[in-house]
Amino acid sequence: MLQTYLIEPNNIQLSDSPVPEPKNDEVLIRLTMVGICGSDIHMFKNGHRLDSPLTIGHEGIGVIEKVGEGVSSSRVGERVVIEPNVPCLHCPECWSGKGNVCRNKRIIGVNETGCFAEYICLPANIIHTLPDSITDLNAVAIEPTTVGLAALNRSKAKPGDTIAVIGLGAIGMLLTHIALSLGYKVLVAELVEAKIKKAVEMGAHFVKGGNSLKETAEIYESVFHDEEVAAVFECAGSEQSAALAIQSVPRGVDVILLGLSEEGSAFNPRLISRKGNHIIPSLIYDHPFDFKRCIRLIENKVIDPGFIVSKYYPLTKLSEALSEAVKGNESKIVVSISE
Repeated sequence: MLQTYLIEPNNIQLSDSPVPEPKNDEVLIRLTMVGICGSDIHMFKNGHRLDSPLTIGHEGIGVIEKVGEGVSSSRVGERVVIEPNVPCLHCPECWSGKGNVCRNKRIIGVNETGCFAEYICLPANIIHTLPDSITDLNAVAIEPTTVGLAALNRSKAKPGDTIAVIGLGAIGMLLTHIALSLGYKVLVAELVEAKIKKAVEMGAHFVKGGNSLKETAEIYESVFHDEEVAAVFECAGSEQSAALAIQSVPRGVDVILLGLSEEGSAFNPRLISRKGNHIIPSLIYDHPFDFKRCIRLIENKVIDPGFIVSKYYPLTKLSEALSEAVKGNESKIVVSISE
């Protein structure tokens, strides 16, 4: 089978590898599409966590071709989507219902073999069957959509409320789409004109910033107060955007952090205390409930996340696809593996 490896930053190599055999409680999946995620981009650019050549990628869909012992043979032929974060279910975090921050979590494409290959073997319990009514385009967007859905559910905001989304990468755009579909009013902040245009076309309201971080924070604080914003979601993933969200959030309102900035962000603890804000981290989702909720919302035509896909590349051009994704102009690039 064709398999790709990240050898070092900005260096993807193709390899002809044996098709893996499913172990007990595993299934063999013939992959058809894999989305490029922000974590793939970070690893491609920086080699983050890269100790040896690794097949990256985790937003995968495909078809079950073979099952291991303990898995019903009736699953062969199922069209499926991969839930790529696997909690151990044995650590204190898992025991307390916080499997999303499991200390022993397996992360497909990050700390073990990922999806930018023709086949992959994975535990059957993280493989979700796709209803026929869900298109491949919507299916390949399920994992990042679930990230946005989990963040929305972690906030105190309810349908009918107004929320603010800072940063319209894939997660910010999908969060905006979910919230609008569920009846929230959404204010968005973004620098890229094409992304602003897409969000406004969906029904969001653009908030234009100023010429400096201080001026922008003052503008946002005023607008968010006047619009009675119930939650601020930081999705840009930079130290500046995190500081901006914390500075501009109204009194008593929570900031939900989805962006994964690796740089430190400065904020005034006294300001947070005086305004009564909570800073809530939102890392991935809860296994397996959030994935199931997302699939049902798509199946019932409440949300339609496939719109986020803006460009396709074949697996043989993964390096070009990742280089394009690094530029940040595309909302979501998908790698086509097989038909």
